[in-house]
Amino acid sequence: MHAISLPALFEMFPDDDAARAWIEAQVWPKGRCCGHCGSARTHAVPEHRTMPYRCSDCRGYFSVRTGTAMERSKIPLRKWVIAFYLEVTSPKGVASTRISRDLGISQKSAWFMLHRIREALMNGGKVAPLAGPVEADETYVGGRRKNMSKARRKALAHLGRGGAGKTIVAGVKDRDTNQVRAKVVETTTKAELQGFVGEHVAQGATVYTDEAAAYTGLPYTPTNR
Repeated sequence: MHAISLPALFEMFPDDDAARAWIEAQVWPKGRCCGHCGSARTHAVPEHRTMPYRCSDCRGYFSVRTGTAMERSKIPLRKWVIAFYLEVTSPKGVASTRISRDLGISQKSAWFMLHRIREALMNGGKVAPLAGPVEADETYVGGRRKNMSKARRKALAHLGRGGAGKTIVAGVKDRDTNQVRAKVVETTTKAELQGFVGEHVAQGATVYTDEAAAYTGLPYTPTNR
């Protein structure tokens, strides 16, 4: 995309429908194809709000987000287009604080978007799944309570000890390539963590985890460290 002014950008994408039409033209320049298996035998499913297309071969539902940096994101497509524009037209990249301010989203969401965008730019537009073997884990980020201000410690007192009040970051690392995928998650539930692993790890890969119950039943080859 050549550099244009922000007012001109907003005129190009006045709403989410305009952004969707433009993104579909970029993702499917030769015609719509399934985001799961790549088949061109697809049809529209207008009544399905989030997955408006279905593949006749694999029978999966998909949208223009499927298989791209925007997959499983609830952030409007118009904001994704603007974030892509700001990142690729900034000589040194753009900070998550600016994305947060300009798009009216949380900094965690802005960080997530930029991480996905940069991964996509390095992988030709898609975030390639890790082939494995892969290590999966999560951590809490936020600093020690004793180093926080008195006001901050008081505000978090009702949340208890440990990771309470901190940001949860899930991550996977490919042992062969050392590539890493990381994402801020809301909880450490099975659905959240396994959903993250499924998003970034190729089917059939060996996944090394700790003994946390959230990883039990992974549809891969789970192996405790």
